[in-house]
Amino acid sequence: MPSSNDWINNPLGVVEEMFVQSNSNPEWEAKVLEYFKGKLKEKQAYSWIPSLNDVPLHYLKPNSLVKFRCLVQDMFDPEFYMGVYETIDPSTKAKVLRFGKYKDVTECGVDLNSRNTVTAERQTFYCVPIPGETLWAKETYARSSQARVVPSTSYIPSRQKRSYEEDDEMDTQPQKQREPHTELHANGDSKRQETEAPSGQTTSPSNASSPLDLNFPLPGERGPACLVKVYEDLDSFKLNDMLEVYGILSVNPLLSVLCEEKDPSASLLDPTESMETPEEQRAHDPPASLVPRLHMLHARPLQHNNPLLPSDRAEDQHAFVSSFMVEMASVRAEFLAYLTHILLGDGLAAEYLLLHLISSVYARRDVLPLGKFTLNLSGCPPNSSFTESLHQVIQELVPCTYRLSMTLHNMNSLRLVPRKDYVANRLVSGALQLARNTSLVLDETRLEQGQLDASGVQNITALGNLISWQKVDYDFNYHQMEFPCNINVFVTSEGRSLLPSDCQVPLQPQVTPPNLEEYLSTVHKAQLTSQINKFRVYLSVAQTLDYSISDEVTKAVEDDFVDMRKDDPQSVSAEDLHRMLVVARLLSLSLGQTSLSREGWMRAKHIDMLRRTRSQPQTTVNGNEP
Repeated sequence: MPSSNDWINNPLGVVEEMFVQSNSNPEWEAKVLEYFKGKLKEKQAYSWIPSLNDVPLHYLKPNSLVKFRCLVQDMFDPEFYMGVYETIDPSTKAKVLRFGKYKDVTECGVDLNSRNTVTAERQTFYCVPIPGETLWAKETYARSSQARVVPSTSYIPSRQKRSYEEDDEMDTQPQKQREPHTELHANGDSKRQETEAPSGQTTSPSNASSPLDLNFPLPGERGPACLVKVYEDLDSFKLNDMLEVYGILSVNPLLSVLCEEKDPSASLLDPTESMETPEEQRAHDPPASLVPRLHMLHARPLQHNNPLLPSDRAEDQHAFVSSFMVEMASVRAEFLAYLTHILLGDGLAAEYLLLHLISSVYARRDVLPLGKFTLNLSGCPPNSSFTESLHQVIQELVPCTYRLSMTLHNMNSLRLVPRKDYVANRLVSGALQLARNTSLVLDETRLEQGQLDASGVQNITALGNLISWQKVDYDFNYHQMEFPCNINVFVTSEGRSLLPSDCQVPLQPQVTPPNLEEYLSTVHKAQLTSQINKFRVYLSVAQTLDYSISDEVTKAVEDDFVDMRKDDPQSVSAEDLHRMLVVARLLSLSLGQTSLSREGWMRAKHIDMLRRTRSQPQTTVNGNEP
């Protein structure tokens, strides 16, 4: 049997050994999967495997086992390959069976007339790093890795086709973290354009077919894109799934050579060549030095990408959540005090922000998503850095977030909705192609007077549909295709937002610091790292808890609603009842309670009454009702 390290350093050798021992028995493929899944079940085995997210491509050994934490951005058409084929030795004329699975290029001397050839089918996923993944999450994942990687001596990358990090940002220890500014900001260096999303996405067709466009959903994103070759369970994966893929890394330089050798005259010899446009060839066969291939052996669907929570075995997750629930109430009190300071002493706004941060769509009833809680914080200082500073705080709390400044220029020029490019036969990403539970902050305080063009109106409509129905209608030119999502939307505005929301809370600052940025920075720095980590765990745990309402409490809520309607039929509507039930659910979960109590219902009623009292005197700013 293979040695203990062969399955990571030389997985193709392991596969080769099993293939030879099988004597052409097709069961060898199942045995390969069983072997690697068994290895990955060993304790801490996940941490032994190098990650494409953390390690530069030229530090990784070709044909070794690596992992990639990613989002499925696009799914290409299935492709055929030679699963088993026969080669002929030119000198001895001896025939040898070979396997083509987990490889991009077959070996020389293929006998095309062999009856032993087995044609198989695989699918290619275009995968990108999880959009908006925060720096603390990336660094924590990198620190938890126990993989030991040294620069490869057998593979020297071309300086024109370098991997996703710049050489001058590397040191001899790949696990060492980069300075934060190198991760968050692009300096416009032309060398970096190969691996960064453009800072301003547009709807220009030329942008879609650019050979340097790696199709990241968010502008300014950095990191590797990857073509993942999938062999089993094709129907179990969906677009926008969050995965951790384990597979065999392929950066064969022949892939680039074969792509470059294609020319239009080839279609005269092989009519099938004319089926692919040059744009499609660039999109589907990019250079392996920029977009490596990963032949999947195993994939873990990720319900979250919080590295502080266990994500491997279900029993470990259950034990971790059960132990942390004991602390939920005390952590909540600390977290609420922290948010109150951040929101300038406004305790009610802090309460609602806390509830918003733990909200998540847990079910759908027909078209209605249950559990969403879009919050509109109005009364924010216009044309100030308040929302930007607030978003920097949120970045330190959640694993994924993105702030969209709703300037007139951005609304008219940014591509929010993904669209199908039929020339390149790929899905061109948009800023709303996000992973589940991403925190999307919409800064409406930046919206100035002016005219929205057709693209701007479409973008505003898309944001409204996202908020109301938790869906994004992807543009397929001749029709729209609806994709459900689960995105936490937080809107900051001067008056009531022009976008819909589940709850509007006017901000009432109790302190007026002379320097807002300095004040928020001081508040944040006052928190110990251990405290911030508790807040990060708290938010993720609260989102994973189950919840129920007993028949007794349901009856009490119904009776209470009838009594409220008797007192003043105009004051409480069915919509108000739905909002209070959502608030009651989130209040319970925030305390680590998985069922609604009468006290929880009364608390929800009380804070909703305080919120509505605060909202009544507010005057309209955007022309919407207060």
